Amino acid sequence: MSYLRIACVVFALGCASFDFNPETAAEAYIENYKDLAVVEMYRTGIPASITLAQGLHESHYGTSKLAKIANNHFGIKCKNYWSGKTYYHKDDDINKEGEIIESCFRAYTTDIDSYIDRSNFLLETPRYKGLFGFDRQDYIAWANGLKACGYATDAQYAWKLIAKIEKYNLAAFDHSEDPYRFLLRK
Repeated sequence: MSYLRIACVVFALGCASFDFNPETAAEAYIENYKDLAVVEMYRTGIPASITLAQGLHESHYGTSKLAKIANNHFGIKCKNYWSGKTYYHKDDDINKEGEIIESCFRAYTTDIDSYIDRSNFLLETPRYKGLFGFDRQDYIAWANGLKACGYATDAQYAWKLIAKIEKYNLAAFDHSEDPYRFLLRK
């Protein structure tokens, strides 16, 4: 086989690995994290549908550098009080010259840590307190509330979460039983 032919085969195989199918990625993401989202819903009151939709969106179906390198599935930035590990990459922070600069994001040892910290972040940050007055099965109120509280700068953020919830039937997880309920029975 000639060098050119080998190079073409290697290139074709390499390109095949870069194919991204959002449907397949979404199904895999949901399968991997649905139980964790439900457990966090029972622990905190945050709808599993919202957790999964945010995870899908913020981590680009688990494929973003932030998710892969820093295990940060929710795009949570460091804040001045964060004392854990960090990861820097360009997002939406701008310097005095109007140029996009690297932002500090929280980094986690595991993806489970990311899910737990995101729930705690919402629970413990005063501006999100109002969210916990919404019914945990009202994902529309939660999505709009997250946007109104300033979770994301994207004007379409609530709509994007709602679209994912409806497309992938994530609201069904808001009606799930706690997968660890058997541990609580006496």
